[in-house]
Amino acid sequence: MEDKRRLRRTRVLKAGMISFGGSAISCAVRNLTKAGAMLDVASPLGVPKEFTLVISSDGVRHQCRIVWLKERRIGVSFKLNGES
Repeated sequence: MEDKRRLRRTRVLKAGMISFGGSAISCAVRNLTKAGAMLDVASPLGVPKEFTLVISSDGVRHQCRIVWLKERRIGVSFKLNGES
C-alpha cells in the first residue's frame, strides 16, 4: 500500500490532553508531523470535532480538527493561524 502523506511522521509516545470547553480527556500522542498527529484515547465518545491538544512535556498547544476516527485512535490535523 502506498503512503500518500506529504509529511514524514515521527513516532512518539507522549502524554497529551484533549482540551475543550473547560473539560479535558487524557490521550497518548503516537505520532506527529508539522501538520497533525495520531492520538490514542480510552474512548472517542465525547471528543468534539475541534479541540486543543496540549502536550505539557513539550510546552505545546495545537488547535486541532479530527480528520479520521478508528476505534480508539484519532487522526487530527493542526489548524494554521488564521484558519477557521
